Amino acid sequence: MPAPKRPTSGTSRPSSTSKQQATLSFNHRVTKSVPKSAKKGLATPPSTAPSKQSPLAKHVASTSDQQDPADIDVEDEDVDVTKAQVEEAEAPEKTEAELRAEKVSDRQIDQYWRQLERERKTKRVHQGDLALAEKVLRYWDVSSQYGPCVGISRMKRWQRAERLGLNPPVEVLAVLMKEESRGAQGFEKAHMDEILNSTAVGST
Repeated sequence: MPAPKRPTSGTSRPSSTSKQQATLSFNHRVTKSVPKSAKKGLATPPSTAPSKQSPLAKHVASTSDQQDPADIDVEDEDVDVTKAQVEEAEAPEKTEAELRAEKVSDRQIDQYWRQLERERKTKRVHQGDLALAEKVLRYWDVSSQYGPCVGISRMKRWQRAERLGLNPPVEVLAVLMKEESRGAQGFEKAHMDEILNSTAVGST
């Protein structure tokens, strides 16, 4: 059987190098060709000739440009808002416990403290120069049944005990709210926390 004839060089397939795509060049900006008629239309500014309007359209446009004097008075009217009204609007709603604490008087707080004193066998010492509020708060600090007092403010500790159903005394919350309202300093931090921090600072 005769061997198959190979195609001549004239009919040979192009080499693989001729199939390769030409290298793209991004050095030149390529833009889309725009017809001259379109360029001429862009170059000419829009006509400023007044358009024909119906009498009704002119009347509507003229009345819309004029502002009602009543509207001007309403917009320019100054609103007198006092600082107390702004604070009242921004203040969060008080809880039921806070509402009960607001009704606690100084006399009730004094009776609460006297009741605690009667439960003791001996009289307290080294607290003669402390105010009643500080005595109540220090007793609150060492009341371990309501959780640890270190690393947490007295108000947050009371709220945590309330959430856990431990029934913390409302008199303590009343003292905290009274101290906050009169702008006292350092009442939120437990006395035990201050002692531990001062010891740690002194040891370094």
